[in-house]
Amino acid sequence: MEKNYFIPVAKPDLGGNERKYLNKCISSSWISSKGEFIDKFEAGFAKFIKTRYAVSTSNGTTALHLALVALGIGEKDEVIVPDLTFIASANAVSYTGAKAVLVDVERKTWNIDPKKIQQKISSKTKAIMIVHLYGHPANMDQIIPIAKKNNLIIIEDAAEAHGAEVKMKQWSKVGSIGEVGCFSFYGNKIITTGEGGMVVTNNRELADKMRMLRDHGQKPDRRYYHEVIGFNYRMTNLQAAIGLAQLERIDKFIKLKRLIAQFYNKHLKNIPGIILPPQEGWARSVFWMYSILIDKPYPYTRDQLIYILQKKNIESRPFFYPLHSLPPYKIKDDFKNSDYLSQHGLNLPSSVTLTKKDIQRIAYIIQSLKK
Repeated sequence: MEKNYFIPVAKPDLGGNERKYLNKCISSSWISSKGEFIDKFEAGFAKFIKTRYAVSTSNGTTALHLALVALGIGEKDEVIVPDLTFIASANAVSYTGAKAVLVDVERKTWNIDPKKIQQKISSKTKAIMIVHLYGHPANMDQIIPIAKKNNLIIIEDAAEAHGAEVKMKQWSKVGSIGEVGCFSFYGNKIITTGEGGMVVTNNRELADKMRMLRDHGQKPDRRYYHEVIGFNYRMTNLQAAIGLAQLERIDKFIKLKRLIAQFYNKHLKNIPGIILPPQEGWARSVFWMYSILIDKPYPYTRDQLIYILQKKNIESRPFFYPLHSLPPYKIKDDFKNSDYLSQHGLNLPSSVTLTKKDIQRIAYIIQSLKK
């Protein structure tokens, strides 16, 4: 292999039963939104997260929107959302006519700061959307009492955190803690269906409502009779076939993600100005992205390092822009932590297909630039 071969920031591993299950779909002709793999994937994912129900969707954003609508979030309502997240978290709230109220994140965990939630709660607040950023869980032990005190629904955006866990009374998988948990299966996620999403819940009535809403509001026992205005948010059997094959290896993928993080840490831990990803004692991160911060005395800025890595044929990504800095959600307030993290955060290649040689090559470049 050539010395400067390309290393992408993310790449799926499709080396399991994906092709076999897809061929079975094609042979059966069940390639749209009905078929055996949808039921199997939903049941298997619910079992993995340890919830009673799972409802598949066309993508992670529609999973969030579907959950919010089913929970009755609408016009004049407010939903607390962390300022540092992918814009889909806030957009899903906006789609309902509700307002996303932004809260700064913690410098240490990169997730929503529980200490700052209470001051943003008003008489209009109906829910808190928790995002488990880059695979590290938010501090649910501190957030749950706030939600209970104010009678608020907890919606978990676990799009980047399949299999991550939080220690409360016992270890619990993210997505299983709130009223609903929402996941994405985009091509760069821990498991993928290409596009696709899932909502998990322990509430049967809510699961049934979401199944109806995702199918144009059609009653399941009365074809073409639509009680409400719904959506076409269904996953295809083809996507579910890939998802089931991926789910069969999810424990292996998570183990690899953690090993990759350990190997990166070993090579980067003693470089001045390189701040390693969070790993709190009460959390088990899945390191969806191996994410670091670049600060002084490292001699290059985050953006300069991205450029240098790009010249070496290594793809990397900056952190998300804070929502308060984007035109649809622009407001002036104190978001010093999300501003700092957004300006200094860097996602390095994180695929489960990475080899030790790949990581050594990346780490060597970062090490060679230090003063």
